[in-house]
Amino acid sequence: MFYMEMILSKTFKEMIFWMAWIIIPFIMEIVPSIVGFFILIRKKMSLKKECFSGKLPEITVIVPVYNSAQTLESCIKSIYESNYPTELIDVMLVNNMSSDNSFEIFTKSQKEFEGLSMRYLNAKQGKSKALNMALFNSGGKYIIHIDSDGILETNAIRNMVVRFEQNTHIHCMTGAILTDAKYIENTKTPFLKLVRRCEFFEYAQAFLAGRNFESELNSIYTLSGAFSAFRKSTILKTQLYNSETVCEDTQITFQVRHLLKKKVYLCENALFFVEPIDNFNKLYTQRQRWQRGEMEVSHMFLKDKLYSAGGFFSNFMIRILMYDHTFAFPRMIWYFALIFLLFMDYPLYLVLGSVFVIYLLYVLSAFLFYLNVRVYLAEYKDIRKYYSAKVYLIVLMPLFNFMIFWIRFAGIINSIKLESKWRTLNLKEEYRAFCNISKSDFKRVFKIIDQVRRIVNNP
Repeated sequence: MFYMEMILSKTFKEMIFWMAWIIIPFIMEIVPSIVGFFILIRKKMSLKKECFSGKLPEITVIVPVYNSAQTLESCIKSIYESNYPTELIDVMLVNNMSSDNSFEIFTKSQKEFEGLSMRYLNAKQGKSKALNMALFNSGGKYIIHIDSDGILETNAIRNMVVRFEQNTHIHCMTGAILTDAKYIENTKTPFLKLVRRCEFFEYAQAFLAGRNFESELNSIYTLSGAFSAFRKSTILKTQLYNSETVCEDTQITFQVRHLLKKKVYLCENALFFVEPIDNFNKLYTQRQRWQRGEMEVSHMFLKDKLYSAGGFFSNFMIRILMYDHTFAFPRMIWYFALIFLLFMDYPLYLVLGSVFVIYLLYVLSAFLFYLNVRVYLAEYKDIRKYYSAKVYLIVLMPLFNFMIFWIRFAGIINSIKLESKWRTLNLKEEYRAFCNISKSDFKRVFKIIDQVRRIVNNP
């Protein structure tokens, strides 16, 4: 009887451990990935090739410019070489106080890409005001935003416009963003190359699986500022781009949802390629900026609903916000708790076993996304071949995502402590600031130590 009670007690204790340790990642990430896998397979099977025989409309392509001399020409070239009729495209380059020779690149491009209508507008009040000025001066039926540091896939504009034309209920869409493989493979530093490959994998799975699945459930959180499109009649009904946040793309997405009550979609066959991250410092500042923007915009639109008992179940934005922020703190505690569990009578096999099981679940999730992405890249043979060759990254993605979690967690802390601004402190700058603060805080202690040293060394 005594031994039976011990066995039951141990079994119950281990069950509680496993449930507490795995339940949140299982419910919030693993289950959605499994469900999403089957939804995306069904979507792909039901998709029909979008043939369009009608008259294509005029469009406006808005390109924000800020010290973009190195990338602007290739960006304009990708617009010019797209299979959308050049005479129907009006390109508006909106310069936000550049200090380089971006204007010279524009004048050069006017001569090189003759026949493509281009205008260069100057703005002095930030990116959001620059975008708004371009909107008021636009004349196309559809407004397409692309960043100046990326290039369009040849069919991207046409695929997006045709999707609009054949679906009158669609008012805004985000394209699928991928990092450019040729820059990744030309990376000389092995570690940076591996990080860039993981970033490519992350983008592919985020857009062609994650947001693709979210599009089916009308739960896309952000229209990507790198490549997004609107009906002009829709975006002009919003309050336009807001300058009070570092993520104006998220803010305009919330306006479309909350003010206009419209859905947000992904155009999975409209690809846009951006350069991979320059270095780890840039990755650190980029993800912190995204994290801050998410919090700022959520506070603008959801602060009255965050305290609602039913908000978690009725509003997917609140669920995402809680998972990204509220659950971040217990996740942090869990990670550190691993060390202390060994001192609380938890056997080593149980602790390490739980970590291994969770890791395998995340690998399974990445593998399901991998299969989905391969399906949606079928018409892009070179990209699909490159993506398929990196299948080994499935095993590394949980580690990459773990690293991103800590960067985003730092973003949560900094958003509480620091004033909002576009330029975020990078990792080296934060380390120097930490050292300076620590030195200041312990200045008195160091002074006492110096005094003791002088006494000891000068008897």
